[in-house]
Amino acid sequence: MNSSNRLKLFVMMVLEFFIWGAWLPLIFGYLPSLGFSPGEQSLILNAFPIAAIAGMFFSNQFADRKFAAEKFLAFSHLAGGLAMLGLAFTKDFWPFFGLMLVHCLLYVPTISITNSIAFANMKDSKDFGVVRMGGTIGWILAAWPFTFILVDWEKVSAANPDGLIKWFETVLSSGLTGQALQDGTRWTYIVAGVASLILAAYSLVLPHTPPKRVEEGAEESLAWLEALKLLKHPFVLVLWLVTLVDAFVHNSYFNWTGVFLGTAKEAGGVGVPGNWIMPIMSVGQIAEILTMAALAVVLKKLGWRTTMVMGILGHAARFGVYAYFPQSMELIILVQVLHGICYAFFFATVYIFVDEHFPKDARASAQGLFNFMILGIGALVANTICPKLIQDVYTKTLEDGTKVTDFHGLFLVPLVCAVVAAVALMFFFHPPKKENAAL
Repeated sequence: MNSSNRLKLFVMMVLEFFIWGAWLPLIFGYLPSLGFSPGEQSLILNAFPIAAIAGMFFSNQFADRKFAAEKFLAFSHLAGGLAMLGLAFTKDFWPFFGLMLVHCLLYVPTISITNSIAFANMKDSKDFGVVRMGGTIGWILAAWPFTFILVDWEKVSAANPDGLIKWFETVLSSGLTGQALQDGTRWTYIVAGVASLILAAYSLVLPHTPPKRVEEGAEESLAWLEALKLLKHPFVLVLWLVTLVDAFVHNSYFNWTGVFLGTAKEAGGVGVPGNWIMPIMSVGQIAEILTMAALAVVLKKLGWRTTMVMGILGHAARFGVYAYFPQSMELIILVQVLHGICYAFFFATVYIFVDEHFPKDARASAQGLFNFMILGIGALVANTICPKLIQDVYTKTLEDGTKVTDFHGLFLVPLVCAVVAAVALMFFFHPPKKENAAL
């Protein structure tokens, strides 16, 4: 692959994941601030996994076979970007839910489409790691602008700090609160929408990637039916079910971490200023770059099962710190580095395992099968349960009207789930050797 194409594909990935990373981390605290009930929050949050499920059954295969990939990408981000911009100016439930659903139905298929564009224009699939790293960088870049957007500038002005260092210290400690934070969070949707429109235009300069053609005489079978047939193999079924649990735990992290970080210490949280929530969570993506780079060596030394077990236990360790050391801000920030292990050692390893272990004609179906759990069902379960757990089960209102959340009890839920999943994988996941795989 020439350097020009590599750069184009890299920038494509930066923009693709910048869009998602801009709005996702703060939405879990933003929806309650708009007055939406836990049930309404679940519906909005589930727009993304619903779109992932729809992609499994329809949109990905339809897009692959009917449209040039770069044109589909352009249209999806044009319409999806306009929907995202509309979210910034919407505070009523049904319009908000409708716009989020439109955006997600158009955005989710582009995750696969960008991968298709990348692989179709690479001579060596090993180049994909460098290209896909752009997505991780894009997610990180999405976090940092809001460090300054979500600042109480009136407070900074009133403090009138002398010197550049003092000015930065004041800025970084002056996070918005209350209504001001809600208004500031609206910018996450504006920034994501603008990035989506930029990617729509940029898509037109990407290498032409024509629709996939079905060979003459071949059955145009539905990919999801082919994928489900793979579950007859016990090791595939075990890994698939463990993936469901790990996807639930993974999405519990996104549901609760931002709220946990931003909640005042006296209410059970960490007390991080609002403008620092996204940068702190982005520490995990920075670590992800390093763990992805080391993944090949880890797999060679430890093997598939041990590596994936370590990825699951990374979640358990992180939630253990949340549950037992909630007042240690330094430790809470430091433990974010485990996100790289959680993602690379499990999810990325699952994708590599499928590509390495499954026959070529079964790989696409298998990848779709696991994406169905990771982006679809696992997220759907988490987004349905998590708002109810944090607001209805583990949060109590004191006599003076103050709401206090039992984060200790809350975080034990995903911690136990992660441990159970790791044990199940260790004892019941027994894939055949690659050369003997009977798929």
